[in-house]
Amino acid sequence: MELLFLSILILLMVIALSSGYPVAFSLPGAAILTIGVAALFGFLFAGDTSAYFIEGGPFQWLSAGVTNFRSLYWDVDRDTLIAVPLFIFMGIMLQRSKIAEDLLITMAQLFGPVPGGLGISVVLVGALLAATTGIVGATVIAMGLISLPAMLRNNYDKSLATGTICASGTLGQIIPPSVVLIILADQLAGATDQASTMRKAAYKEITGEFSIPSVLDVTSTSAGEMFMGALVPGLVLVGLYIAYILFVALFRKGSAPPVAYDGKFDRTFAKRVALALTPPLTLILLVLGSIILGVATVNQAGAVGAIGAMIMGGYRLAEGQRNAYYPAILALVSTIALALLLSYYELNVKSIKPGDVVGLILAAVASTTLLVAIAWSIWRIYKIEDTLHGVMVETAKTTSMVFIILLGAAMLTAAFRGFGGEELVKHFLTSLEGGFWVQFIVVMLVMFVLGFFIDFLEIAVVVVPIVAPILLADPGANVTAVWFGVMVGLNLQTSFLTPPFGFSLFYLRGVAPAVVKTLEIYRGAIPFIALQLVALVIVALTPSLVNYLPTRVSLSVETAPPPINPRLQYCIEEYLFDYYDSNGEELRRQVSTLRGVNLSVLPEKRQQAVNESLDQTLHTFDLVAQV
Repeated sequence: MELLFLSILILLMVIALSSGYPVAFSLPGAAILTIGVAALFGFLFAGDTSAYFIEGGPFQWLSAGVTNFRSLYWDVDRDTLIAVPLFIFMGIMLQRSKIAEDLLITMAQLFGPVPGGLGISVVLVGALLAATTGIVGATVIAMGLISLPAMLRNNYDKSLATGTICASGTLGQIIPPSVVLIILADQLAGATDQASTMRKAAYKEITGEFSIPSVLDVTSTSAGEMFMGALVPGLVLVGLYIAYILFVALFRKGSAPPVAYDGKFDRTFAKRVALALTPPLTLILLVLGSIILGVATVNQAGAVGAIGAMIMGGYRLAEGQRNAYYPAILALVSTIALALLLSYYELNVKSIKPGDVVGLILAAVASTTLLVAIAWSIWRIYKIEDTLHGVMVETAKTTSMVFIILLGAAMLTAAFRGFGGEELVKHFLTSLEGGFWVQFIVVMLVMFVLGFFIDFLEIAVVVVPIVAPILLADPGANVTAVWFGVMVGLNLQTSFLTPPFGFSLFYLRGVAPAVVKTLEIYRGAIPFIALQLVALVIVALTPSLVNYLPTRVSLSVETAPPPINPRLQYCIEEYLFDYYDSNGEELRRQVSTLRGVNLSVLPEKRQQAVNESLDQTLHTFDLVAQV
């Protein structure tokens, strides 16, 4: 009977979504109705409202959904979602203040004379907007309104032009800072906890030990690690797009002709390029750089991005006025002054020293000046065209949509588990021959197919919490949660392009001229879907593209190994070397004992690895002597 109600749950959700009913109400509505029907049938036919649940009763599973609701807001370990409205605000502000429009026009003039240059400029601007806005709809509409007419006017192939715009707009889903990556990090935080519990239980059952070695456990991930992990794969995707456009331009003559620039490439043009590119690039470096260098958390970086977007919007909206750049210059000078003061003084009020008083006073002045610059910019975007009000309303709408869907998905997931859906999925995946990789490929295929019909957000918040714990708990899953999340993010990106419900296709259709047929838009998206799948395969075969940056950054924190961390280096030189001196002979004897162990039961590759490890252990004493 549990399977019957599980089928009813899925059927109700599909009917509600396909009929156009809002997602925010379809997900929890299907869950509550199914739980209610199961409880009613249990009471009528079995005399027990809990009869048709795998364990517990309707009230337990409803309260489980409410608990999931609460954890989104009150669980201190899940504060990542605070960054969502900050990055949404940053993106909408840059779009409304016409920073994106300036980028598109300037890049088109810069790359136009190259074969396929307009298409390449659209891809590069899409990547820059992805790293500053991450709002797919805004990016596609902006590029559709500005670039598409220019591409058609210069005889670009319609399918290539529309496909380039649609695909470039979706880069905001994988190039950080991305709302999708933040949501995936939040979902994977809970999934890795479940996977870790499952692994510990399996380890205890096999060995009888209560604690599992850390190397065998599942490590969680964060939004910051997801940002760092997705950066290189995102750039790989950009490279694939550009390579494809160049290939088409060179081998299909006339499909992407070069466009001559009417003006001169002189000092005035260089100044215009610098003004269009430098502020967004600076903002990208501040936001992503602060995360990568460990200076700021994702939430703090989101706040920096939101403030930076307001300052940029302030001078762009006031363009033409004599004092247009004053707030931006004031903010820049104040920030540089604070950075210099931090390098020369210990600016800690709690442990103030006589020599730091001057530094604190100067820092207070610089902070006040920065606040004045921010307030000045806010006043401008508030007064000019009522921009601030419009941006905040759109931010509230988008953020509310994201959070309501998250809440609904939490209820749906609770109901799915209540009827044994998770066990059913686990049994199906573990019964597949071939281990983790076969299971993973099946899950990726299912997500890809779901992308044809439902939005990326529903897939991320409904499917990921169910399958991620099962896959990551597999002992054969020698992968990181960051890699898994980035692979899912790349896969979900295709949902914006896959017909019939690809949102990017709809956005462009809404602003494209009538001369462009819908079929041409669909046809243009197909090569870019193939390129996204190629990127998926590349990242699957080379996990270091994802893992290198998060691992490298973890080496720069206070718990990093020496010599990067000077405190641990001091610990080694002062204490560990003494231990080697006094216990060296005993350590060598232990190595000799291990060499005498019969390793024939191990595969030849593992025997070689053990012997190499023992050789390196003995070589440690030579290295210590050299130091």
